[in-house]
Amino acid sequence: MASESHESEHPSVTLFRRYLRIRTVHPDPDYGAAVAFLEERARELGLGCQKVEVAPGFVVTVLTWPGTNPKLSSLLLNSHMDVVPVFKEHWSHDPFEAFKDAEGYIYARGAQDMKCVSIQYLEAVRRLKAEGHRFPRTIHMTFVPDEEVGGYKGMKLFVRRPEFQALRAGFALDEGLANPTDAFTVFYSERSIWCCSQTPT
Repeated sequence: MASESHESEHPSVTLFRRYLRIRTVHPDPDYGAAVAFLEERARELGLGCQKVEVAPGFVVTVLTWPGTNPKLSSLLLNSHMDVVPVFKEHWSHDPFEAFKDAEGYIYARGAQDMKCVSIQYLEAVRRLKAEGHRFPRTIHMTFVPDEEVGGYKGMKLFVRRPEFQALRAGFALDEGLANPTDAFTVFYSERSIWCCSQTPT
């Protein structure tokens, strides 16, 4: 049981904890529950919601906030739904309880990688819409499956489909590193793995 009731925590934190409790853990992620959760968010926020099944049982969910100038390329905010396996013996709390301690720390698989970013996108859109903002560019939020095991049944297939081309993405943000301060760290280009096949001398 969390140390703080839902009534006294920010609604976005409550939402975050709900998302963390959805067991999208490999090797058998519950993508159906995650997609249903995202559809509910779309209805609440008045966003368009498109589900693209890129492989049997593997759905990319796209939430869209239309811009005022459809001729402009769009902004794409990407995150993934799946999380890596857990070994409960190494956890101080159930990794799918989303336990919050007295200091506000939340313990759950996916809390940093990367369900926090998904909720940040949704909360940012919620606040901007509530303040009456409109933007020239359309904003798409994509929630993809299969990222933790290579994205072969997720983004790799999605980018080849006409639904992705129709998004007309001109700029995209994806996951990065968690930051404990108010600073927002931005990385450009793409990370790659460097391996050395030679034996050190």
